[in-house]
Amino acid sequence: MSLFKKFKKVFKPKEKESYDKGLEKTRKGFISELNILGLKFKKVTDEYFEELEMILIKADIGIKTVDKFLERLKKRVKEENIESTSFLSEVIVDELFMIYVEGESLTDKINMAESGPTIILTVGVNGVGKTTTIGKLAHKYKNEGKSVLLVAGDTFRAGAVPQLKEWADKTGSLFVGRENADPASVIYDGIKEAIDKDIDIVLVDTAGRLQNKVNLMKELEKINKVIGKHIEDAPHETLLIIDATTGQNGISQAESFKEITNITGIVLTKLDGTAKGGIVLAIKEEVNLPVKFVGLGEGVLDLKPFDIEEYIYGLFKDMM
Repeated sequence: MSLFKKFKKVFKPKEKESYDKGLEKTRKGFISELNILGLKFKKVTDEYFEELEMILIKADIGIKTVDKFLERLKKRVKEENIESTSFLSEVIVDELFMIYVEGESLTDKINMAESGPTIILTVGVNGVGKTTTIGKLAHKYKNEGKSVLLVAGDTFRAGAVPQLKEWADKTGSLFVGRENADPASVIYDGIKEAIDKDIDIVLVDTAGRLQNKVNLMKELEKINKVIGKHIEDAPHETLLIIDATTGQNGISQAESFKEITNITGIVLTKLDGTAKGGIVLAIKEEVNLPVKFVGLGEGVLDLKPFDIEEYIYGLFKDMM
């Protein structure tokens, strides 16, 4: 039985409404174009594959990922002697699903410290929703009964420190931050307070200046050293925040940040605001990083742990 048929038979979406609504823009464009393509071509031809390639690229699945996908799809068409395009829907779902789940196993779970505070460092360029993401994560962990401390390591950008303080107040989290101070010294104070007060989760904001990679690399190295001195094996996560609406520019950001620090996962914000939700597949295939959270709306509860099955459901439910 194909994955597509298994999916229809056993899948019970936990976050059905969130992924359904959040991927609506992508699904409407992507699936309607696939359906039109199926009506235009009754038989599988080279022209069919050419038009399918353009549809996938428009969904921001990424050229490298699309090339790999089409190679696999053509192989299955040949091996299974598929001539009619009407049979290809489930094969397309199968192969896109397999591209994400096969190969190196990438966990979408947050690595929690066995004892003491779990330190989650957030990085990303300005304007991607980094501070808002930290606030939503704080809300999530507070709701789970954990104690949370927010650390404002983006000390020189105007308004960054008070903006994070607002989120601390709103979520009932502790806060450490000083404007125009050395980021590493602020983070030092934050980690010390977290240890002294036996805090469960520490969420650390950092500057988003990617224009000068050398300076940012030095700053992040210093921050990592300060954190590591206090808590062994910390930070436990370094999450790169990417705005899904920037499309392939987000892939470039991921590649750039991978060069300067140890990224452990991606938070993809504003996925509901783009018709190019295929970027999730491109991130896995092209930069080999797991997506750990996705933003499926503006509300504080709309930041969801990433789930590949929920994602595939949200993308393809109109074909199921």
